[in-house]
Amino acid sequence: MDDLGAPTSYLALATGVPVHDADGKRIGTVEHVLADDAEDVFDGIVVDTRSGPGGLRFADADQVERLYERGVVLKVGEDELHDPEPGAAVIDVDPADLDESPLTARLRRAWDWISGRY
Repeated sequence: MDDLGAPTSYLALATGVPVHDADGKRIGTVEHVLADDAEDVFDGIVVDTRSGPGGLRFADADQVERLYERGVVLKVGEDELHDPEPGAAVIDVDPADLDESPLTARLRRAWDWISGRY
């Protein structure tokens, strides 16, 4: 394995960095990080393996050993990864479906103003 750099967070993990299996063999690159930023939950990574149909495989968070600036090391082999579910990380929310009380709306506006998102 090449020098992977310092350990990093899923929030800073770049697309295209190499992904290595548990034996250190390079199996692909990071295609996408799946996470819920609002809840600060790392779900896993989509790995572009360029093998098989589509070439995309999914590594659950518990299958990831360590994230580095220039690479990812998995706890498992490529054969233990699975196909990503189409649209699994996509949530459509229609603003009309949100029930927001007048108090909540005022508090949200105040928070946006305080945090500079106005």
